[in-house]
Amino acid sequence: MSLILDGKIVAQSVYGRMAEEIAALPIRPKLSVVLVGEDPASQTYVKSKAARCEQLGLQSETVRLPATVLENELYAVLETLNEDVSVHGILVQLPLPAHLSKYDVARRISAMKDVDGLHPENAGLLSQGRPRFAPCTPAGVVEMLDFYKIPVDGRHAVVIGRSEIVGKPAAQLLLQRNATVTICHSRTQSIENVAALADILVVAMGKPQAVDRNWVKPGATVIDVGIHRVAGKLVGDVHTESVQEVASAVSPVPGGVGPMTIAMLMQNVVRAAGLQYPRSN
Repeated sequence: MSLILDGKIVAQSVYGRMAEEIAALPIRPKLSVVLVGEDPASQTYVKSKAARCEQLGLQSETVRLPATVLENELYAVLETLNEDVSVHGILVQLPLPAHLSKYDVARRISAMKDVDGLHPENAGLLSQGRPRFAPCTPAGVVEMLDFYKIPVDGRHAVVIGRSEIVGKPAAQLLLQRNATVTICHSRTQSIENVAALADILVVAMGKPQAVDRNWVKPGATVIDVGIHRVAGKLVGDVHTESVQEVASAVSPVPGGVGPMTIAMLMQNVVRAAGLQYPRSN
């Protein structure tokens, strides 16, 4: 049976490490989350981030805007947060309403406060191997591999998905750990055969339980980034029960990558506060 990669345990190790960093700061780091609209899932995610901030002794606020907010109105809010020296991290909760571009919004957030790692400057630094703020989910994937001492150097990693927030940065972070990386996407031919070559398989394809044991090399590590509600139950992109029969390690849904995403967000907020402290003092 596969080792279950428990994201809750790994997240607690991150919080334990962060406690010393927070205590060493002469300021209380503050996260501002901008929530546009009333998407139920987004509201749940925002509440969980605020709760985690409180548990860690960080400050947080949620700026709520209607789904009909105009671009210039949203940009004005972001500019106010950029200029507020008491705010160290800014996150605009995704997804956004169709009339708003996540790329344009990301550019309007100060690169030094972009704790989601989506500003072009931060994306560029990541591509150069000099990440300031790596996107939280892929950073959590690498943290999980480190915690469980899963070898990455020289291994073949396959990432299924090429989004700017998960697939591409995950591939870059793994490449920086000296993995040989293949990125698969919707146009990849015989995708299951490519996946079956992976020593480390990161699945972020957005299809519930699409990856079964036939996609997995015996002994591989499988990281499931997907999350879906099917028949009232949370599931990932991986059919966990099937994959456990052949993989050496699997991250579950829920309880795998999800807790890691919030942990790495908190780490980015603390890092941002440390970088900004001379200015905010």
